[in-house]
Amino acid sequence: MASRTTPVHAPYDVAALRRAEFPWAANTIYLNHAGIGPIPERARRAIEAYTRERATPVTLSDDRLMGVLADGRAKAARLIGADPGEIALATNTSFGLNLAARMLPLSPGDVVLVSDQDFPANVFAWRQLADRGVQLEIIPRTVDGWPDEARMMERMQDARVRVLAVSQVEFHTGYRTDLESLGAAARATGTFFVVDAIQALGHVGFDVRATPVDILACGAQKWLLSPWGSGFMYVRRELIESLTSPLAGWNAYEGTENFSTLVDYSGRLRGDARRFELWTLPYQDILGMNLALDLLHELGLTAIEAHISAIGGPVLDWARRTGVRLRSPVGARSAGIIALDAEDVPGGFAALRGAGVATVVREGGLRLSPHCYNTVEEMEQVVHLLERSLAPSPSLRSGRRLRSG
Repeated sequence: MASRTTPVHAPYDVAALRRAEFPWAANTIYLNHAGIGPIPERARRAIEAYTRERATPVTLSDDRLMGVLADGRAKAARLIGADPGEIALATNTSFGLNLAARMLPLSPGDVVLVSDQDFPANVFAWRQLADRGVQLEIIPRTVDGWPDEARMMERMQDARVRVLAVSQVEFHTGYRTDLESLGAAARATGTFFVVDAIQALGHVGFDVRATPVDILACGAQKWLLSPWGSGFMYVRRELIESLTSPLAGWNAYEGTENFSTLVDYSGRLRGDARRFELWTLPYQDILGMNLALDLLHELGLTAIEAHISAIGGPVLDWARRTGVRLRSPVGARSAGIIALDAEDVPGGFAALRGAGVATVVREGGLRLSPHCYNTVEEMEQVVHLLERSLAPSPSLRSGRRLRSG
């Protein structure tokens, strides 16, 4: 097994975290948080208790139900530095992206920019606008294989370009988009800036006060360690009252919080982001999200990011040493995903899966996505397994350059 040369000093007690919240991790190595995040024990227990009450819902008063949703908006707002009134709860990322596509004031001939090889949820929602004469422009990758941010900024000088839609972190490479520079260019040109944050939030910090965006969508089932069916969208305060959802949620209107006068249809759309919610929402899933967000807040996203970066060292060092190509960036553009070229480790996925290591192959990359409770010892075990998978052909391809971003 490859030896660790630099000790990793975690910014919090990882062993205690594993015992309290992820006890099953003692028996497996889970490295697929970019796919499905596990639910912490505190959230699992709360969801199970809530579900028992749901079986005989006599104790689930309207106030308790509304409290779960209000708590969810507040904690999602805390996560990104927003105001709770800028948060609409949602069941997935696609809901927020599709609302953005249908609500923004776009006309025939307007252009929406997306990056080639972005996740389809952030492409299809905009492609559908062809029915309104809106054009989708897919920006080709750079010669190094990364999203071409320089070209995006250049294209935003064209008055026909009305929307730039990007992923904060790319799903198959872990490329971290420069939201600050792109956002500044969008503001300078009057371009709407829409962000898919599902592969970032939970291990990469973001503050909408420091880096304004117009709309952000995030399902919580990955890095936010929350149940399926939980998530949120953020809409910048100044935009809210100018946007109308094409879907009329019954609680999106003023007065509907009073359940004794629901057939009074005179209320106007709410003045906050609740006007974009589509009820009824999954209370038990939002409850689980609330508790998972509490855990991440207690650990601190800065500490989580530092921990993930540190424990990835053995895999990155091994790739450099052996010549295995990286499909993920290193340096300022890196996030929590390490993607190894699957062709360079042809038996790697099978070796990891056979040893009980949970990971996936995406777009030609063997994708490793550790989180707050994973350890450097687990990553060293991954290196050991990959080395064994390459043993029959020890002379790895030479002269391959490591891409960096």
